[in-house]
Amino acid sequence: MLLFCGIVITFTARAQSETVFNEVHFYESLTAVKEKIGPDVLSHMVVQIDNPSFPLAEKSESHLLCTNLKTKNGTIAQVAFTFADDRLHYIEARSNAIATLLEQRKDTADSYMHYKVHFKDGFFADVEKDIVWQLTDEAMHPNLNTWENPYLSQGKAIEVAYTPSGKVPEFIEMGGDLESLRPKLEANSHFMHEQKLDGSDPNAQLQLNCFGVEYAGFPRKIEARFGDGKLNVVWILTGKGEEDRIRQKLMAEYGEPIFVNEAWEIFNDWTIALRKDKPEVLLLTKELGQFYKKEYFKQ
Repeated sequence: MLLFCGIVITFTARAQSETVFNEVHFYESLTAVKEKIGPDVLSHMVVQIDNPSFPLAEKSESHLLCTNLKTKNGTIAQVAFTFADDRLHYIEARSNAIATLLEQRKDTADSYMHYKVHFKDGFFADVEKDIVWQLTDEAMHPNLNTWENPYLSQGKAIEVAYTPSGKVPEFIEMGGDLESLRPKLEANSHFMHEQKLDGSDPNAQLQLNCFGVEYAGFPRKIEARFGDGKLNVVWILTGKGEEDRIRQKLMAEYGEPIFVNEAWEIFNDWTIALRKDKPEVLLLTKELGQFYKKEYFKQ
């Protein structure tokens, strides 16, 4: 069914906790990780974010920034460990990262757009930039491998001015035609990937996957679906930790939801929805919104 379609690759759940970063495990606390890597880094610092924007963080966001982290396979120039509510979810390694983390592996990497990927262990590598990410399942859903940690770039805490609004960006013109919207979507993305759909969705044949589109305080992956050359569905991928932040931003723009159940909150005459069972924001044309109001939500 259309409401449950919309990612390029389905990332299956893994019993993942081990990393190659000196016995560090995902979901460990900042204190635990700092103790483990402390003897093996030239320097490190902690950046605490007062108002979280990281999609998996509900109440607190912190980053452990390290230089010259020694591992059994080599030394990585820069590494960031990112914590959501004091649980490790995201690791980004730069410079000598691919040689240190992936060249010793015996399995062959898959290809996903311009990344080399070991899905089982949550590794994504940008070969040209020599960056490797390792992600939890929760971090893989919003494609956080496409986010380069800005605090690591600066080596310190900085003011990050992501677009804060929950208003649908003007360049996302629901019902607009493919040829006029393609350059607008591309211009507002860090990069874009075109995907031909498999026919399981009768309302759409083509999807433009737009990465790095700023919405509601973070750069997002946006999946724009076209049926018969017209944009009729958009998925904006989010994180569970930011659900209430996005709810408040939607309410600020569109008022109280007009329908609420366990999985959905609907706004703006059935054209905008906050999905809760899987963290996403859904945009629909007026026609599809009214169709789902009647056929799916039975209203």
